[in-house]
Amino acid sequence: MSNSSSISHFLLLALADTRQLQLLHFCLLLGIFLAALLANGLIICAVACGHHLHTPMFFFLLNLALSDLGSICTTVPKAMHNSLWDIRTISYTGCAAQLFFFLFFISAEYFLLTVMCYDRYVSICKPLHYGTLLGSRACAYMAAAAWASGFLNALMHTVNTFSLPLCHGNALGQFFCEIPHILKLSCTKSFLRELGLSVFTTFLAFGCFVFIVFSYVQIFRAVLRISSAQGRHKAFSTCLPHLTVISLFVSTSFFAYLKPPSMSSPSLDLAVSVLYSVVPPALNPLIYSLRNQKLKDTLRKMMPWSHWIRYISMDLWSLSAPG
Repeated sequence: MSNSSSISHFLLLALADTRQLQLLHFCLLLGIFLAALLANGLIICAVACGHHLHTPMFFFLLNLALSDLGSICTTVPKAMHNSLWDIRTISYTGCAAQLFFFLFFISAEYFLLTVMCYDRYVSICKPLHYGTLLGSRACAYMAAAAWASGFLNALMHTVNTFSLPLCHGNALGQFFCEIPHILKLSCTKSFLRELGLSVFTTFLAFGCFVFIVFSYVQIFRAVLRISSAQGRHKAFSTCLPHLTVISLFVSTSFFAYLKPPSMSSPSLDLAVSVLYSVVPPALNPLIYSLRNQKLKDTLRKMMPWSHWIRYISMDLWSLSAPG
């Protein structure tokens, strides 16, 4: 029996058993990682450089892209390193740092999505007060509150988790450091403090979820009162990317942490963890850019070669067309 003071490293869950599958997983993770870096980086540059995008919605989108970059940079590089070199170890301090930063960026993202819901609510339900309720100072305060809340949440959980005595080895059943798998290594009944803190965080997350649901009920009621079909479509299209992103985030996270024990298996747990920790940072920029014409126009101006691709594709289409 060992305790946390004698543990120098943890053993992460291997993504595959055979060398060929490990290299395949490395290539897949590398592709997703580079796509997330490129997509989120382009959104950050577009919002920062495009003066016509200096609005509350795009300001919060920039913060969301930063949180996506942070979360995927926290877990994926270590997983790629382990798959490439066929190792499983992560140091004790490295595990604590990974847990802290992952919780920090994930929590900040959830709070930012809640703030973005308020932005959509004010924009549609109270358009005449939009400039007053969401001025530059108010947006900065709300974004700072989201990041500060994520920082405090991550700090409390990390300090509390790594202050527990660990008596059941050092093998984690996950490809990155995560609280539930660290708690499985703790001594009997020694995790009650972390359990209480988790219950508090769950109630806070549930409160944000209730706020989001209530806001969208009011938004849909306001949209249905719009007389023209074009106006309803335009108002709803501004909410669709946010609704899609938050549905993806909430559904995958809730299923990962609240699924019944009877459905739990190593392969399913691994697939779900990849789904909620790796896939959303790469998909979120695509979801927002596909539905926002201003953002697409700015990205085209930033990438002159995109015009050549469009012209070449039009020429090939005209050559291949009959007659």
